[in-house]
Amino acid sequence: MLDYPLLAALAAVIRTGSFDRAARQLHVTPSAVSQRVKLLEERLGTVLVVRGQPCTGTAAGQRLCQHVEQVSLLESELRGALPGLSPADGPVTLRIAVNADSLATWFVAAMAELPGCLFDLVLDDQDHSAEWLRKGEVLAAVTASAAPVPGCNSHPLGALRYRATASPDYLRRHFPDGVTAESLATAPCLTFNRKDRLQAQWLRLALGDHDPGPVPTPPTHWLPSTHAFVDGALAGLGWGMNPDPLVADHLAAGRLVELVPGRPLDVPLHWQQSRIAGTALAELSRAVLRSGRQALHPIVESMGSPPAA
Repeated sequence: MLDYPLLAALAAVIRTGSFDRAARQLHVTPSAVSQRVKLLEERLGTVLVVRGQPCTGTAAGQRLCQHVEQVSLLESELRGALPGLSPADGPVTLRIAVNADSLATWFVAAMAELPGCLFDLVLDDQDHSAEWLRKGEVLAAVTASAAPVPGCNSHPLGALRYRATASPDYLRRHFPDGVTAESLATAPCLTFNRKDRLQAQWLRLALGDHDPGPVPTPPTHWLPSTHAFVDGALAGLGWGMNPDPLVADHLAAGRLVELVPGRPLDVPLHWQQSRIAGTALAELSRAVLRSGRQALHPIVESMGSPPAA
């Protein structure tokens, strides 16, 4: 039988990345946490934590951490049905993978509908967030993938609309003769990180009808922040793919302009969740679907030619 106090110590170390932080979370000493993790490793005959800065879980450690979180969800559901059970040690923590732009535009509204829960958010690109579900490191994810991860349900949320935006001065400096493949190849753009393909997708969309050649690879600033993307565009650093909700006012006021007016890029998003029973997860899913569908555009059959708006 698994010893859940030992598992709780393991999960705290993996999720906080530190024996000291895990000790503070569990209200025990770091020595006690270390002893519990060591005892669990001895009983199971395998290493569960890679000691370092930060501490990380091995494959077996991550699997046990996921098990602890699933049990916590199941127990929270039981307490709702059986009030005679002892109260929980604290609120349920839900570990979710979400892309930065969703977090900056609509996801917080869904989180706010569950004041009794804590959230441990993992930020990753929408094209890669489903991998966290496959590895069992999160309970749910906002992802671009519609195909359900094994053991999960997938629900369409809507499309987050992006616009290729820059300051008027930037547009005058870098595109005096209009936006062409040649000018796009030399005009600096903004890129979130090495996983960010939005700029390349928009270039393919914007030039596909007129230029069958290779997509330009412009010089780029690396800005791993959604709000820094908007600030960088306003400051004239480069052009970037900004979420419509964050730049609508700037576009209306003329502080930003579209590189190609009426040529947005719609990125379809889906909510994938573990099928494990749990009232908290079911409530979160309802809140996420409601918030996403209110804030996002409907997903159309072909995202290649999004409607102008």
